[in-house]
Amino acid sequence: MFSKISSLGLFGLNAFPVDVEIDISRGQPQFDIVGLPDTVVKESRDRIRASLRACDIKFPIASVMVNLAPANTKKSGSVHDMAIFMAILSAMKMIDIPTDNCAFIGELSLNGDCRYINGVLPMVMLAREKGIKSVFVPSANAYEASVIQGVDIYAVKNALELIRHFRNEKPLTPCEHYIPPEAAYNDVLDFCDVKGQQSAKKALEIAAAGGHNAILIGPPGSGKSMLAKRMPSILPPLTFEEALETTKIHSISGLLTPENPILTTRPFRAPHHTISSAGLTGGGTIPQPGEVSLAHNGLLFLDELAEFDRHTLEMLRQPIEDGKVTISRAAGTATYPCRLMLIAAMNPCPCGYFGHPKIKCTCSQKQVSHYLSKISGPLLDRIDLHIEAAPVEFKDLSSKGKEETSAEIRRRVISARKIQTERFRGTSITCNAFITDDKINEFCQIDVGGERILQNVIDNMGLSGRAYNRILKVARTIADLDKSEIIHRQHVAAAVQYRSLDRKYWNEK
Repeated sequence: MFSKISSLGLFGLNAFPVDVEIDISRGQPQFDIVGLPDTVVKESRDRIRASLRACDIKFPIASVMVNLAPANTKKSGSVHDMAIFMAILSAMKMIDIPTDNCAFIGELSLNGDCRYINGVLPMVMLAREKGIKSVFVPSANAYEASVIQGVDIYAVKNALELIRHFRNEKPLTPCEHYIPPEAAYNDVLDFCDVKGQQSAKKALEIAAAGGHNAILIGPPGSGKSMLAKRMPSILPPLTFEEALETTKIHSISGLLTPENPILTTRPFRAPHHTISSAGLTGGGTIPQPGEVSLAHNGLLFLDELAEFDRHTLEMLRQPIEDGKVTISRAAGTATYPCRLMLIAAMNPCPCGYFGHPKIKCTCSQKQVSHYLSKISGPLLDRIDLHIEAAPVEFKDLSSKGKEETSAEIRRRVISARKIQTERFRGTSITCNAFITDDKINEFCQIDVGGERILQNVIDNMGLSGRAYNRILKVARTIADLDKSEIIHRQHVAAAVQYRSLDRKYWNEK
C-alpha cells in the first residue's frame, strides 16, 4: 500500500516542499523514516504511534517505510508529524485525501493534540507559490498562517479532527484571513519625557527619516539611553511587504504569539553587551538568525558600545554594509536579511567624563585611548551620524515648558519617507541610507555651494570614500526634511557636522 502527502520544510529562512511517501508492505514489523531526517524527525515515530492509539487506530503490523523527498535535503524539526500521520491513514485506506492541492505541517503530541511550531509563515508563503490551495496547521498557528491571502488555512486542534474532516463526519471550515491592525504607538516611550538635548533629538530625527546609523557619545546621565529607547516612537510604520519580511524571521525564531501573528511596528532589539558573536549575527548547527536579523527593517540598539567584545563588534561591519548575513554550515548555507538602523551609545572613557566641561576626568590618557580603541575606525566609518550628548543644564531639567512629542516628530519623519518612497519607486531601495553607490549621483543632486563645502571637507579631513557617500546620504535626508529636491550648502554643512566626533575623540593624542 502506497501513499504520498505534501508537507513543507524549513532551512534558515527558506522553505522547501517535502513529499511524504509511505509504503506499507508485508514483512518484519518495523517503522523506518529515510530521506536525511534529523533526530527530532526520527522521534516522530513514537509520537505518531501514540497519536494513532489516542484515536483508537491500531498501527499496522507490517513493514512501514516513510521517505521524505527530496532525499538529499536535510529534514529537521517536528513539522512533518501531521503529514506522516495522514500518509499512514491514507495508505491504510482509512481516509481519502486529495493529495494534489493540500499540505500538512504540524507537531503531534502523545495524546494526538497538534502543537505550535516555528516558521509557519514562510512555509505557507511557499505553499501559495506552489499552487497548494489548502494548508492544515495547528490551531495555535492559524492566525499567523491566515495572514497569507490565496490559501485556505485549516486550524487543527488534534488528530481526531483531521480524521473526521476527511471522513466528512465533521468538516473543518477555513479560517478567516487575518487583517493586521494599524501600528499603535500607545505603549512606547515618548520624546517629550526628555528634557533638553535639542541637537541630539534633531540628529535622531534625521536618522529615523533616512534610516541612518547613529552613535551617541556623552557622559553618564546625559540621556543617551533615554533618547535611544524612544526611537521606536518616531519610526514610520512598516509597509505590508516589510511586515511580512520581518515577521518571517521572527516566525522561525519562535517569537510570535497567537494574538499578534504579524509585526505592525518596526522591531527594536537591545541585546546586552555580554552577547556572543553567534547571538549577534546568527549561528548554530541549524543556522538561526541573530539580533541583527531580528532587527531587520527596524532598529538595533547597542548600549555601552565599548563594553562589547571587540571581535563581536567587528562582525557587524559586513552585515551593516551588505544588509544580509550568510551563515555556512555542513548542513547547508542560510542567508538572513538585516537592513537595519544601528543606534549605539557609549561614554567617552572608563569614568565617563573625558571632555566634560565641569567634571575632571580621572582616567589616564592610556586608559582613554584603550577604551576608545575598542571601536575600530572601519566600524565607526559605517556610522553616519556622530552625536554628542552634552551634559543637561539645570535650566533644562527644571523647565516647566512642554517638550515636542514623538507624534509631532513622527509626522515629519513619515513625510520625508513618503518623498523617498516616490523617489525610489521601481527600485529595491527603501530609504536614503540604502542608496547604492551607482545611484548616488542620480539621487543626490547637489548645488555648487554644497559641492565646494564637500570638497574642502574631504581634502582637509581625509575622509574615506565610504564617508563621502554617507555624508551625501545624510545631506539627502536633511534636504528631504526641508522638502528640497536639490541638496544645498546648508544641508551639506549640517551633514558634515555629524562626522566630527571621531576627530574629537579618536584622534585625540
